[in-house]
Amino acid sequence: MSEKKKIMVISDHPMAPSGVGTQTKYFIEALINTGKYKFICLGGAIKHHDYAPQKIEGYGDDWIVQPVNGYGDQQIIRSALTMEKPDLIWFMTDPRFYHWLWDMENEVRVNVPMVYYHVWDNYPPPMFNRDFYLSTDVIASISKLTHDVVGKVAPEVENYYLPHAVNSDIFKKLEEQDIQNFAKEHFKEKYDPNRVVFFWNNRNARRKMSGSVLWWFNEFAEEVGPEKVQLIMHTDPKDQHGQDLEQIINHLEADDGRIVLSTQKVPPEILSILYNFADCTVNISDAEGFGLATLESLSCETPIIATMTGGLQEQVTDGENWFGVGLEPSSTAIIGSQNVPYINEDRISRESFMQAMRKMYNMTPEERSELGKLGSQHVQKNYGFESFNKRWIELIDKVIEEHSSWENRKKYQTWHLKEIA
Repeated sequence: MSEKKKIMVISDHPMAPSGVGTQTKYFIEALINTGKYKFICLGGAIKHHDYAPQKIEGYGDDWIVQPVNGYGDQQIIRSALTMEKPDLIWFMTDPRFYHWLWDMENEVRVNVPMVYYHVWDNYPPPMFNRDFYLSTDVIASISKLTHDVVGKVAPEVENYYLPHAVNSDIFKKLEEQDIQNFAKEHFKEKYDPNRVVFFWNNRNARRKMSGSVLWWFNEFAEEVGPEKVQLIMHTDPKDQHGQDLEQIINHLEADDGRIVLSTQKVPPEILSILYNFADCTVNISDAEGFGLATLESLSCETPIIATMTGGLQEQVTDGENWFGVGLEPSSTAIIGSQNVPYINEDRISRESFMQAMRKMYNMTPEERSELGKLGSQHVQKNYGFESFNKRWIELIDKVIEEHSSWENRKKYQTWHLKEIA
C-alpha cells in the first residue's frame, strides 16, 4: 500500500463546538477514513490550557492536533513545512484571519497546493479579496452566494460549490417521550409542554441580532399571552462581542418562563434534543455565511424562521417548497472595516419578524410537522454526509493528482529574476 498523503489543516480546533470546528472535523473524518490520508492540524480559535500535541483517540499518529493561538503564524508554517513536509494545506474560515498566510504564498505554494474552504457572508463581490483568491490553488465555497462572488472576483481560480453537512445520525427526529423527559429535567420549573417554543442557537454577537430577537419576541409574547409561548436562547448571554442579554431580560421583566437562557456548552446529542423540543428555530442574522443551526434544526424536522441572506436563503426554501418562513430584508446597509472595506448587511424589520412568529404560532402542530418533514428531506438530499464526504474525497484526490507537491509540484508558476535594468 502506498504511503499516506499528509494534509495540514489550519482552522478552528476540530473538537471545538463552533460551526467551523464541526465542519473541519467532518472533513478530516471523511478523508482519514479512506485510509489514504493523515492529518496534522493547527487547532485555533479557542483558549488552550495545554499546548502539547494531541492525538485524536482512535486515530493514533494519523490525526494530530497542535494547539495554536489564533490560527498560527508564518514561523509556525515555515517550521511545519520543514519538519512535517505536508502534501497539501487546507484552511477554513473568514479571509481576514489569513492575510498573513497569503502574504507568504510564494514560500508555501512553490512546494504544496493550498485549498481554501471559503466562508463569505454577502454581496457586493469583494474585489479586495482578489489577490487572496489568486494566491490559492483551489477554493471550495460553502454557499451558492460564496461560489458566485468568487466567480465574479476571480473567475480564473478553480472554484467549487461544496456546502456544509449535517450528521443525521445525531440530528434526527427523536421519540416524543424522551424529548419531554429531558426538557422537564433540564428546564425544571420553566418547563411547560403547553407553550409554543421558539429556539435560538447562535453566538451572542451583533450581526446575529440577539438583542432584537429577545426584545421583539417579548413584544410578541405580550401580544399572544406570555404563558403561551417561550423563547429558548442557547448562547453566552455576556459574550464580549454581543449584548448583555440578562440585563435586557431584567429590564423587560421577562424572567417568568417566557424567555429561558441555556448557557451550558452541550454535546451535539443534547443539542439535537433541544431542536426536537422546539416548535421552530429562529435565525434572523443580518449577515450569515451559512448558518449551521438552522440546517441542524431542519434535520430534526423542526421548521425555521430565517433571513433571506447568505447561506440561510438556500436552507429555508429549495425554490419550490418552503421549510419555514423566509424574511426578505427591509433594508440593506453597507458596513465595513479596515480588513473588509464594504459588505452588505441585510436587516429585517420588527414587523416582518412579528408576522413570521404569528404565522408559526397560528399553525397547527401537524402543519409545523409537515414543514419540518419537508425540511428534513431537503437536508438529506442536499446536505447529507454521503454527498459531503464523496465530494471532498473526489476534490482532494483531484488536487493531489493534478497539483502534486514538492519535487513533483505542478500548476504553479515560479518567477525567476533574469536581469535588473
